[in-house]
Amino acid sequence: MNEHIISKGLEIWTLQTLLNISIIFGMFSLGFIIIRKYYDSLQNYLSLRVSIEVWELFTIVIADLFLTITVIIGFLVLNPDIMADIKVAVPFVPAATVLFAAGLVIRLFYDGHKPHGKSFRSSTWLIFLANLLNIIGFSFIMEAPGKEYLEYHPSPFWEFLKTNFRSNSVPNGIEMAQISFYIFFPILLIIFVIGFSRFMKNLAKSESAK
Repeated sequence: MNEHIISKGLEIWTLQTLLNISIIFGMFSLGFIIIRKYYDSLQNYLSLRVSIEVWELFTIVIADLFLTITVIIGFLVLNPDIMADIKVAVPFVPAATVLFAAGLVIRLFYDGHKPHGKSFRSSTWLIFLANLLNIIGFSFIMEAPGKEYLEYHPSPFWEFLKTNFRSNSVPNGIEMAQISFYIFFPILLIIFVIGFSRFMKNLAKSESAK
């Protein structure tokens, strides 16, 4: 086994692990967002006002941190060469990345982190739908029954999913990965541009207010 094969195998393992971690982080982010009532009940145990404010800030930042990591890894994976190397559920994971990114932009630049607001509901729905897509893609495609199982339990259903929607399956999976890239990567870039432009507008407003 030469050095190139070892390095390539390590690269594939790293990317696959990062993708799996990002799916878990997306679920963590949603979890921290939707248990607001639990946070509120814990505030009764905090006596100092400063402690309560720090606690509220922490619960917001931790959810956005997990969400940011999920989007960054999703952006990294949403590239043709990488999708051809590792098993990605297409178009599920690319679509989820776009929804995660939209939810993050709303939370960061459209007051989506403030509970009880319309933006908060919109961002939470987007993050929920993204997690739903990731769960379906991970369970039914990326981690579908392997060759050992299908050898003893043949299933046209599982074979169809693995050969058509797994990004590194030749040729149908790779074709679906390319189509997913052409559709979702431009949308992801547009979302990034929207977020940056919103940041610049908010920056201009704060400077004019001074």
